[in-house]
Amino acid sequence: MMRSLDEDTIIRRLHDESTRNAAFTEVVNAYKEPLYWQIRRMVVSHDDTDDILQNTFIKAWNGLNAFRGESKLSTWLYRIATNETLNFLERQRHASVSLDDKECHVALSLQSDPYFDGDETQQQLQQAIEQLPPKQRQVFTMRYFSEMKYEDMSQVLETSVGALKASYHHAMKKISDFFEQLD
Repeated sequence: MMRSLDEDTIIRRLHDESTRNAAFTEVVNAYKEPLYWQIRRMVVSHDDTDDILQNTFIKAWNGLNAFRGESKLSTWLYRIATNETLNFLERQRHASVSLDDKECHVALSLQSDPYFDGDETQQQLQQAIEQLPPKQRQVFTMRYFSEMKYEDMSQVLETSVGALKASYHHAMKKISDFFEQLD
């Protein structure tokens, strides 16, 4: 991630037509991996993650003139990625047939995905996460995997810290219940 001073410089360069392309390339290089993993934990599939990540950067590029630096660049990018991910999940939810088919699909997707090398417990965790409602899934992955502070999550998700803590608690309880049912 970029330091504050670097971020101020990058923002100035993003708003200057002569340096915009090079500055945006730096932004993409700095944020593509953390955003990839944030999205990936939500959607499971590498190909879907790549598509959402690409859409995230396209929207960021198209929205550069509207970005004024009132929030951190990382917050802005995570917000775009979050919205793209939630929109994708909503489309998937409308397209899915049944919960049993979805669970089977997640298990098969993980097993056949060449980019996923997790053991059985990691596969089970991903299945448990997949069963969470989209907002809880987002909060859980941001906090558990990315170790994002609640204050930063609050800016990204545009909700209160208290609501985020409650969502995380509920997500943890559901995941714990999922593992208890396996035993």
